[in-house]
Amino acid sequence: MMKRVVTWGSGLVLAAFALLGQAQDFPNRPVKIVVPQTPGGASDALARTIAQKLSEKWGQPVVVENRAGAGGNLGMEVVAAAPADGHTLLMSYVGTHAINGSLYKKLPFDPEKDFAPVATLATLPFVAVTKADSPIKTIADLVSAAKAGQLTYGSAGNGSVNHLLGEMFNTAAGVKLVHVPYRGAAPAMQDLMGGQIHLVFTSLPSVAGAIKQGTLHPVAVTSAKRAAAFGQIPTIAEAGFKDFDVNPWFGLFAPAKVPAAVVRKINADVNELLKSRDVVERFMAQGAEPYITDPQQFAQVLHADIAKWGQVVKASGASLD
Repeated sequence: MMKRVVTWGSGLVLAAFALLGQAQDFPNRPVKIVVPQTPGGASDALARTIAQKLSEKWGQPVVVENRAGAGGNLGMEVVAAAPADGHTLLMSYVGTHAINGSLYKKLPFDPEKDFAPVATLATLPFVAVTKADSPIKTIADLVSAAKAGQLTYGSAGNGSVNHLLGEMFNTAAGVKLVHVPYRGAAPAMQDLMGGQIHLVFTSLPSVAGAIKQGTLHPVAVTSAKRAAAFGQIPTIAEAGFKDFDVNPWFGLFAPAKVPAAVVRKINADVNELLKSRDVVERFMAQGAEPYITDPQQFAQVLHADIAKWGQVVKASGASLD
């Protein structure tokens, strides 16, 4: 009996050393971060910032690969099926990871069971923008215009964060902005600039340059507090809708069966970078704020947001095959 106990205990020790070795040896080849959206958006910008810094830290190339399609599901499916060794990561956010499970009738993966939450990167508000010469400059202007006649807002598609933000605003303000879905955020922005629609809710980093150049006017941000680098933009809450607070997170996931020791190493290395002055300044210049959690906390945030956004999707009536 004693021999069995010693053998069993030795096995645990060996297993522990093996897991530790996996983490110490990671990464031993290039790492890929899959972004399930097109280049130029918030996910892409944040992924490229952290990829560069991780590459410097690890001494291995960390490359960003854009795999857009099916509302982000294509890129997610690629990562869910990748080898579970930590060398393939997913850059995801609320829109793909917390909403799509309620929006799509059938997915080839489970947003929780098929992915391991690794590290949050940032939170960033969305912003309601109008064309620079639009008479709509404030939330009060927006509410008045909506009550006076048909006012349209564009989105990246049915069930996108852009769409659902409009529905949430309709409920909060007691108005009816008319939703115009597009096949992606870019064509929605083109029609906004062309005067075909009146408003777009979009991520702050994606329009930061246009706001600074004066080609777009920022009506209000969706978070409860103003963005640090864009303090001149008021919040929707300040206009009298005190409970309006949408500040989506962005973060890294891995295939579900990646060893826990590898997940902890990536999390620790990312969190260290998020405290560095360079990363903080680069994120905040885009309107984003570093967001630090451990894997367990990230999993809890995801679980809560799946439930929260599921209710919003249901109320909106949005559904996709």
